[in-house]
Amino acid sequence: MPESQPRGTLPPYKKAPLPPLPSMLAALGPGVIFMALAQGSGELIWWPYIVAKYGLSFLFLLLPACLLQFPVTYEIGRYTLLTGESIFQGFIRLHRTFAFLLWILMTLSFLWFGAFAAAGGTSLAALTNFPPGWSPRAQTLFWGYASMLVFLTAILLSKVIYQLVETFMWGVALLTLVGLIWASANAEALHALPAFVKGLFIPQLPMPRPWDRADATKLLTAITFAGLGGFWTLFYSYWIRDKGSGMAHYMGKLTGPITGKPEAIPTSGFLPGNDEGLAHVGRWRRFLFWDVSIGIGGNLLTTLMTCLLAYALLFPKELLPQGYELAVVQSRFFEVSWGWLGRILFLIVAAAFLSDTWLATVDAVARIHTDCLYAFFPHSQNISVRSWYLIFLFLLTAITAATMGFAEPGPLILLSAVIGFIGTVLFSVALIFLNHVYLPRHLPAGARPGRVNLVFLCISCAAYAALAIAYLLTAIGII
Repeated sequence: MPESQPRGTLPPYKKAPLPPLPSMLAALGPGVIFMALAQGSGELIWWPYIVAKYGLSFLFLLLPACLLQFPVTYEIGRYTLLTGESIFQGFIRLHRTFAFLLWILMTLSFLWFGAFAAAGGTSLAALTNFPPGWSPRAQTLFWGYASMLVFLTAILLSKVIYQLVETFMWGVALLTLVGLIWASANAEALHALPAFVKGLFIPQLPMPRPWDRADATKLLTAITFAGLGGFWTLFYSYWIRDKGSGMAHYMGKLTGPITGKPEAIPTSGFLPGNDEGLAHVGRWRRFLFWDVSIGIGGNLLTTLMTCLLAYALLFPKELLPQGYELAVVQSRFFEVSWGWLGRILFLIVAAAFLSDTWLATVDAVARIHTDCLYAFFPHSQNISVRSWYLIFLFLLTAITAATMGFAEPGPLILLSAVIGFIGTVLFSVALIFLNHVYLPRHLPAGARPGRVNLVFLCISCAAYAALAIAYLLTAIGII
């Protein structure tokens, strides 16, 4: 970094032609990772919990909760598509102190993401009952640690780390979709479908049981994090970059330390110049729309199916997923309906839902830390990007392994969501200034965003701010 460049800033953008869009099918991928990663807490834990406990009283909030994420995710992808930089690099350009504080908050948020590996362990423990004679908690932690070890080994052995993540997430997404569609074809679920569809638009009143104020945080978390939510949403930028979409075509790829050869990764991004490359802007925008739609739409579909199953199979018998049996409760109904085959199917789907979260999260968080370290501490650039990535990878593995045994998965996931409330409001507002005030000054007219995008983004920001206020009022006992 030049001596004249202040610490915590990035070199000026470079100019390059915007590359053409390959076939749409070849370009898709980040949205599939979004979908697979989103199939976690909201889909398997909080929304089924709310539906199993209160029936269709709150289901009408699910559709708007998912759609709120679309403008935010689209704007995150837009920045990387047009610059090749990660969204955190964009925040650093916008205001380095803000970006530094956001980095600290994100660091705190992801101290507990090992809880998702533990939650996935609940399924594997119930599926195998291994190690024999161990308590459910001990079996859960065993499988949580085992899945972390498997994923860590896979990262170290991969040639291009993003390709590993995308390939695995394609498998998870397809497995969960097929499994849940097959499960939803059950006679009990089909019988409940008409009432369920009505509940998507008209709340069930009066509520079938009295409201428990302790569930207020769970409901607000389910709404805000329907999909990814919180700092997880920022990961979409890194998947767009590693896929090489748009101007990210000029950025290097992160390779595994054992089989992959290291590539030079630029510390600053590229902007489309005033040339023939601008003719491709429209096609890249359409790609981004459809890729985000796959992520959010696919996640909405799987959430709807888990809620349908919770309403048809859990709600009538008043069983709730919680503690170290988050997935086991649901599996019992599949066992009643279809015997051991149904139980095994659901536990496999649930394990895929939750265990993949650790792989995608540890990879993205290690990348974010490397980005920020390079920008805020110039001397860190004496060490390669891949080396810093590996340092953070091992450090995050150790931290999550330690924190995974502190409490049950549910409270840890909820605690991470609480921190994410603040982050969601902060970076959503920052996206307005980054993409609609700062970046257009550097872009040719044909690549600048329109006012419709700004309107929808402002609506999402206002909604997330209202949810954060509601959460605060709930926390202090006013509502």
